[in-house]
Amino acid sequence: MFNLGIIGFGGMANHHYDALKSYDRLKIAGVYDVDPKRGQLAEEKGLKSYPSKEALLADDTIDIVLVAATNEVHKDLSIEAMRAGKHVICEKPVTLSSAELEEVIAASEQYGRIFTVDQNRRTNKDFVLMRRNVEQGLLGDVYVIESRVEGSRGMPKGWRTMKDYGGGMMLDWGVHLIDQIMYMTNEKVVNVFCKMYSVEYSEVDDNFRLTMTFGSGLTAHIEVSTNNYITHPRWYVLGKQGTLQIDGWECDGKIVRCVDKENVWVDEIIYTKAGPTKTMAPRNKNSTEEITLSEPTDVVDNLTVVYDGFLDAIEGKAALKITPQQALRVMKVMEAAFESHQTASAVQTSI
Repeated sequence: MFNLGIIGFGGMANHHYDALKSYDRLKIAGVYDVDPKRGQLAEEKGLKSYPSKEALLADDTIDIVLVAATNEVHKDLSIEAMRAGKHVICEKPVTLSSAELEEVIAASEQYGRIFTVDQNRRTNKDFVLMRRNVEQGLLGDVYVIESRVEGSRGMPKGWRTMKDYGGGMMLDWGVHLIDQIMYMTNEKVVNVFCKMYSVEYSEVDDNFRLTMTFGSGLTAHIEVSTNNYITHPRWYVLGKQGTLQIDGWECDGKIVRCVDKENVWVDEIIYTKAGPTKTMAPRNKNSTEEITLSEPTDVVDNLTVVYDGFLDAIEGKAALKITPQQALRVMKVMEAAFESHQTASAVQTSI
């Protein structure tokens, strides 16, 4: 049984608390937060509230530290915790730059501590459903993956709207969606183009459109929006033999596969409401088949999956599943996205 100390007891830390309070491999021992009200909340939940981060880090009974404070202090807190002999799991985005993350990786090696990042959306059921169908070859060779997360209520006020705290949708949601694509794609990113928007908050992006191109030519298009009143599908994937669509988190969707290419073009012109056309003429219904998709029942989508992999690595049972090197690649893609937006041009990469 490991003992966990939490630095920063806001919304995400409380999410960890809810997921772990009945977890049989780890006990949440205590909390430190700069806000005394959050310390009081921790005590109401039966947790110890430390008077300072130094007091928490000096507690020899704590084996692991969860860093769940605002983004700009992730680097320093992670290094301090490892220097104090603790293994560390850090909330995303792990740091504000790849250079900062490289410092954390160096500290992990120097102090011999395991360091991981809470990239928990690798087990989201919609992502797993999409990935499985792509990897089973049901679409043929895939050349476009579109991934979107959209809302219409704007960003929550607070640190997410402030640049100095690492706010904005690229660092908040983009980090997850980029990680999902790179986790399933064993190729280098060779080109990044991104357009960001500041619709309500001038300091940070509250919408963005990112296109990543991989070495094989595979293109991933990622969109995050906070003012969409009509939403796109969560996933839309194009393969040479079919198309996949998953509408939302509930995993409702379908695949339409080609069973007859219909390569023979008749002489007569096809008339549609858009006018005469051959290229966009309606397809014969018998030339395709439809496969209904639904939520996978064998997937565990819970923070305990992240912690299982983390604790297995600490115990030496298995290699770490979510590595800082993987997070470093995601961070470099995000840096290229910011550069692309600032220069209004595509950025050539080898990530």
